[in-house]
Amino acid sequence: MNKIILNYLLKNFLKTVLMWVMIFYCFGVILNLFEEIEFFKNINVSIFTPLILTSIFIPSMIIQLLPFIIFISSMWFMIKIRNNRDLLTMKVFGYSNIKIFFILAITSFILGWIILFIANPITSSMSKYYEKTKSNYARDIDHLVTFNKNGLWIKENTKNGQRIITADKPDGFYLIDVTIFHLDKDYNLTEKIISKKVNIKDNNWELINVELFKPSKGVFERKELETLKIQSIYNFEKITTLFKNFDTMSFLDLILNYKELINNGYNQTFLNQSLHSLLSLPFFLLLMTAIASILTMNTLKKSDNLKFTVLGLIISVFVFYFKDLSLALGQTDRIPLILAVWAPVIALTLFTFIGILQINEK
Repeated sequence: MNKIILNYLLKNFLKTVLMWVMIFYCFGVILNLFEEIEFFKNINVSIFTPLILTSIFIPSMIIQLLPFIIFISSMWFMIKIRNNRDLLTMKVFGYSNIKIFFILAITSFILGWIILFIANPITSSMSKYYEKTKSNYARDIDHLVTFNKNGLWIKENTKNGQRIITADKPDGFYLIDVTIFHLDKDYNLTEKIISKKVNIKDNNWELINVELFKPSKGVFERKELETLKIQSIYNFEKITTLFKNFDTMSFLDLILNYKELINNGYNQTFLNQSLHSLLSLPFFLLLMTAIASILTMNTLKKSDNLKFTVLGLIISVFVFYFKDLSLALGQTDRIPLILAVWAPVIALTLFTFIGILQINEK
């Protein structure tokens, strides 16, 4: 009988999680599809292109929302088995609140690791394809910043034409081995600038050890300068912000290629944030399942369903705001970044421990 009850719990809990994942996926497709259509409205592409890009973009978003999805799934499942008296039946056969709690919580914890090692590499590959495809269609966009194996590439409009910038890699507030092409409105090359190092701390870029090439009577004349300043719409903060989204890097990439990513110019602070955020995912899933169990196992009264559902949603929203606040404090160096990532987990663990003691007495 114990094996039958265990199979019932696992099977129905995972079915409930899958159901809510599909619900969030459908909502995500509907909402993001409008954004993709807006992007492609002036580009001659098939009507299926926005739909395909949306369908491969949403899975990475689902992983970010997974703690919230797990919480809703756990609440839904626990209320369901409480209302149909299955919870009471399981208690008759020796399944206490604490035992049911540990089965569901450990299942969520294991599910988190499966997602990190199996699902996350797949979704990161899909995100790479998404970014690459969008970049291919971005040639008609006025401004573009992209980072690939060939380094950093920036395209921006100027009042006289266009500017294309390529750099070997970023290094703090500097870009290393930079080449700048200035084109007129007819895409003719008007100026080429080569610089060993460029300070991009603010919008007034300072180029150091400069070689300047300008056309004169059909020939490009070379001129050397110690420094040169140019005005750009980009600065260090704006460029860095564009690469805070690490959806294109999987958990395995961060573990196995961490040093290589740093050597390629990725910011170590944001790499640490992404790595520890992913590492905390299984713990968040466990804790969100724990909170749902604590709220629903305190009573067997059906009349309390709405009360606990509303309370649960308020708590989950508070958790996400607390998580964002903690990350903001870490990113502004108010507290260590790693502590900022794990602080919500620590706080929820203390809350859950108290709640477990209460449901164990029921």
